[in-house]
Amino acid sequence: MSNTLPDWQGLVQITDSPLFNEIILITGLSLVAWIIWRIVLNRLEHIAEKTKVTWDNAVLHGMRSPISTLIWCWPGTVSLGLLLQEYFKHSLDWLVTLKLILIIFVVVWALYRIISNLEAEVLTKPERDPTTVQAISKLARLIVIIIGSLTLMQTLGLSLSGLLTFGGVGGLIAGLAAKDLLSNFFGGMMIYFDRPFKVGHWIRSPDRNIEGTVERIGWRMTMIRTFDKRPIYVPNSVFSNIVVENPSRMLNRRIYETIGLRYQDSTQVDKIIIDVKAMLESHPEIDANQTLIVNLNAFGPSSLDFFIYTFTKTVDWIKFHEVKQDVMLKVIAIIHDNNADIAFPTQTLHINETKVETDITTQ
Repeated sequence: MSNTLPDWQGLVQITDSPLFNEIILITGLSLVAWIIWRIVLNRLEHIAEKTKVTWDNAVLHGMRSPISTLIWCWPGTVSLGLLLQEYFKHSLDWLVTLKLILIIFVVVWALYRIISNLEAEVLTKPERDPTTVQAISKLARLIVIIIGSLTLMQTLGLSLSGLLTFGGVGGLIAGLAAKDLLSNFFGGMMIYFDRPFKVGHWIRSPDRNIEGTVERIGWRMTMIRTFDKRPIYVPNSVFSNIVVENPSRMLNRRIYETIGLRYQDSTQVDKIIIDVKAMLESHPEIDANQTLIVNLNAFGPSSLDFFIYTFTKTVDWIKFHEVKQDVMLKVIAIIHDNNADIAFPTQTLHINETKVETDITTQ
């Protein structure tokens, strides 16, 4: 019992000391401030839910965790300073710097979260362009990080003028060493500015074996998902040197088919062509304002070939094939209604009857 008594006495002395009371008071005030912040935040979120605008929800959600962290960490640095002053008895100027670093970190964190939340909120609206929204949000986050980093360096006592001078020389060296990285970066910027395609577009290149749906446009590379579900990662600099087709921006899709009629149906060809053209002009899914041609085209080896050249109103790949199927079935019906039929490869064998009879008589 004699060995544990001094420990109890020391504990009583610590708990009765003014320093301990100050730390308990600071912690209690932090708890009260945190409770008030949560109540105010919940009230603001309840009000924001009733408003027509959506950006206020994104801002409040972005500030939730950073402000809560500041409420607990700021008093924690104060308590740490009191403890160190009590036991080490020396200047603690670095605690002021630590508090500034904490503020910078919280501000950058909050702005980063707000930008990300606003991006997610804007992307929920179908009329917004995902590529533009993502480009602006990435640029905004990059600016926040750069400003936060420069402010942090200045807080730590680094000279920004010397840093910028060194950065100029270092940037030249880094630019030469990372030429491909920079070319991909600026290639990505050109995609954002020129907008030859955006996320969700189907693109292909006749110069390269690239075809698929764009899933992500990054700072360095673009991810394309092929139709057999394989991902392709294309460096952005490649797009400045190749031709890119964007079928997603087609205004119409073309139907171009050649149909062969039997030679014995030659008297019905003109009537069939007129009926097919009338059918296409009245078809609800055919764009009659575009080029529409139905004409006899060639005398084939075993058929009279006429072709259909027209455009659908839809550009959707699946619906286009449904429209094309409907057109082809109606063409078959028109041919049959005119007592004709579609030709298939045939050969006609002509036998000289006189020669055959002479051979038979001789025998």
